[in-house]
This record gives sequence, C-alpha cells and structure tokens, in this order.
Amino acid sequence: MQNITNTLEINHSYILERIRERIGINLLEFDHPYDILTITINKECIIDLLLFLRDDEILKFDFLTDICGIHYPNNKHREIGVIYHLHSLINNIRLRIKTFASSEDPTFLTASLIYASANWMERETYDFYGAIFQGHKDLRRILNMDEMNYFPMRKEYPLQDGTRTDKEDKYFGR
Repeated sequence: MQNITNTLEINHSYILERIRERIGINLLEFDHPYDILTITINKECIIDLLLFLRDDEILKFDFLTDICGIHYPNNKHREIGVIYHLHSLINNIRLRIKTFASSEDPTFLTASLIYASANWMERETYDFYGAIFQGHKDLRRILNMDEMNYFPMRKEYPLQDGTRTDKEDKYFGR
C-alpha cells in the first residue's frame, strides 16, 4: 500500500492566510523583504499568535531565533518596537513579527513562557531599548550597569559630541 503524503506547500501566502484567520484585524501590515514574510501586529495579540504558530500542526514555528528592539522616535505612539524572528525547522521557513508601543508605556507581554530562549533576549531588549516585558520572571539589565537610567540604543542622543574639533572639515582639506 502506498503512503499518501501531504503535498500542501507552506509558503508566505498560506502562512499569511492562517495568521489572518487567527488574529483578523490585529494584522496591521505585511511585506516580504529579503524573502522573509514580515508582519506587523497589535501588541495585545502577540502571545496568542506565538502560541498558535508554535502549536499549529502544519506551521510548526518551533524555534525562536531572535528577539530584538527598535526605536522610531518620529512614529507617534509607536516609537518602541519589538521584533520576533521565528523559524519552522520542519518546513524550513522563517517569519518576522513586529509589534509596537508608545515610549510612554513600552509594555509588551513576555514570550519567555512560550519559548525559554526568550528570557535573555527580552532582558537584552529591555536593557538597550527600555521595552518592559510584563510577566517576565527576571527582567533586569543584562549588559549595562544597573545604575544606568537611560536606554543607550534609543535614538534620543546625538551621534557625536558637538564640542569636538578634531572632525572639522579644515583638518581634512575640505
């Protein structure tokens, strides 16, 4: 007797349709930069979506590759972002999920209860961008000093010291 295999092709369109079915209007936008499906969602549904993607019998996004932060100071009420990179090892496909919050309340739900590897990634994102992961069991600085009262990767500071004179054009023949 011949074994019948599932010939369903797992591609971006299929994944996007399954995500739309799950979170509906919470899917804000999507794109395919560098051939990676990238979606932006409301932050309130991140845990529901991560659980769905991990536990779905077809999608099986069982590996959290990375969590990182981003700061867009000119995006009113969406300045602080958290980006999740997922990988379905069985289907060999990647997914990028973006979600945003205001800098006044940069609170997100923790993914460390779903993916154990999120623990240190969330701590690093907190340390550098100030994203607060509600429900995280040990959210504290991981690389910077505990005494720091700012988040160094935010674009709130000038890139160069305005008092430096060694970078003036006259020193470079301009």
